[in-house]
Amino acid sequence: MRGGAERAPAGRRRFFGLPAPRRERHVVTAAELDRLAVPLGDDGVVIGVDAEGRPAVLGVNRPIPYEVTLIGGLWTAQVLALRTAATGTRVAVETGRGRAWADLAREAGAGQQCVSLHEVGRVPPQGASAGGPVLVVRDCGMRPPRGRVAAGAWQSVLTLLPYLSPTAPRLLRSSALVGVQRVSPDEAARIGELMRLPPSAVEALPTLGDGVTLWCTPRDRKFVRTRGTEQETALFGAARRVD
Repeated sequence: MRGGAERAPAGRRRFFGLPAPRRERHVVTAAELDRLAVPLGDDGVVIGVDAEGRPAVLGVNRPIPYEVTLIGGLWTAQVLALRTAATGTRVAVETGRGRAWADLAREAGAGQQCVSLHEVGRVPPQGASAGGPVLVVRDCGMRPPRGRVAAGAWQSVLTLLPYLSPTAPRLLRSSALVGVQRVSPDEAARIGELMRLPPSAVEALPTLGDGVTLWCTPRDRKFVRTRGTEQETALFGAARRVD
């Protein structure tokens, strides 16, 4: 052979590197596959568990505009904001009650300013990108003005309404996802019309416990219970509907 190289034995190939370890195959039957289940949803933030105890995941970082309306309490909005910030997403809070958000802004991010507070109507451009997604939380009362910073690519907007306000129908129609916590029977009936909820869901809304949210679209719905972690409870207290 040229250069003294040896010819590899017939039927065998030369490879560089060490051979991989040999292990037994793991084989299951088709019937056994039906019994396998992995409690995974879309990428996003775990916001609680559903009625079957499975993790409920909310994906807020999207390459398209994504708007969420939450008719509920400050506690749930703050837990969602903190968990979103923990994923590396920047959170900009537009609020008229900065004191209520001050502890969150100070404690989130382990010293890094990943949660910023802004007065109503004064949220500057956030420069959202795939590598730096943003969640804008609008805590602007019963009649929030039209947002100066709108939803866009990699920038989602969560609007918090304490109750069903006159502006709620417009927000619910424009939102990709709506969360509803405990409301009055009259509010439940109106929300049921707007979101095309079945009678059973409408009847349940006035009876929901603290920390329970019905997340819905006109086609899908899921009840989710959010429980605070030790850190969240230390910051925000126990789950509550009314602030």
